[in-house]
Amino acid sequence: MSNQVILVDENDNEIGIEEKLSAHKKKLLHRAFSIFLFNKSSEILLQKRAPKKYHSGNLWTNTCCSHPIPNMSLKQSAKKRLFEEMGIDTELIKVFSFIYETEFTNGLHEYEYDHVLFGQFDGIPKLNPDEAVDYKWIKISDLKAQIELNPEKFTVWLRIMINNHYKHFKNYENNSL
Repeated sequence: MSNQVILVDENDNEIGIEEKLSAHKKKLLHRAFSIFLFNKSSEILLQKRAPKKYHSGNLWTNTCCSHPIPNMSLKQSAKKRLFEEMGIDTELIKVFSFIYETEFTNGLHEYEYDHVLFGQFDGIPKLNPDEAVDYKWIKISDLKAQIELNPEKFTVWLRIMINNHYKHFKNYENNSL
């Protein structure tokens, strides 16, 4: 995995490269991606982040998320990371993008231009224990309800995506890819 992130402006234009933790400490806007895989029953594959992650350990989140690798396309980076974290190789399509910002108790700061990709997968992931310690399949409506009841069990970015961009998930559930 690359330890560099791509710095961008608010229109997703590349403006530089920065070391990952440095970008998170300096609150620099950088490119990221979030992957959601759906099975034939329109359930989403979630992962529980490893406890030793640099932030948000032991929280439930989307199938995979990371930062694109400099000089590699968004989809190539996403597919590479999906295989590294979850042992899954599948096609991905970009569905939407958004910017979010949050600060963590450890002093790190997320300020990301996040590209959200959807894909299909029916199988059992092969978790990389340094990245994910558990997984589950869940209906989008059940996930939304669980986030409303227990938001502290989910990553900030997952809560934002489900709460602010729910229509994209409902559209998928109703129409499939």
